[in-house]
Amino acid sequence: MNSKEMEQQIIENYQRDERMMILIFAQWCINHGLDPAELYVRAYPQQSGNTELQQALELTVPKEEAGDIPDDTLLGVLSMFGNEDLAFIVTEEISRRNQSTGSPDSAE
Repeated sequence: MNSKEMEQQIIENYQRDERMMILIFAQWCINHGLDPAELYVRAYPQQSGNTELQQALELTVPKEEAGDIPDDTLLGVLSMFGNEDLAFIVTEEISRRNQSTGSPDSAE
């Protein structure tokens, strides 16, 4: 594999992983009764109408059919991709949820 092919493979792997991160975020939101697009716009107001997010929403399943996505898993994935602003908004929602349920931590 030459360097150009290797570079292309790295880009494709990153894009695939980024799509998976977006899907994890979207499904986590659905699982918690939150609107992924609304949270995303709160984090990135200049990026409304994110195409990747819209595509991920088409792949989400109803909460009843979805597996659990722990808060820490989502926060770790967001951090891995440098989505600190979105992680901040998610952390706010986790705190809000924990205050309403009386749960002391973010683990599910």
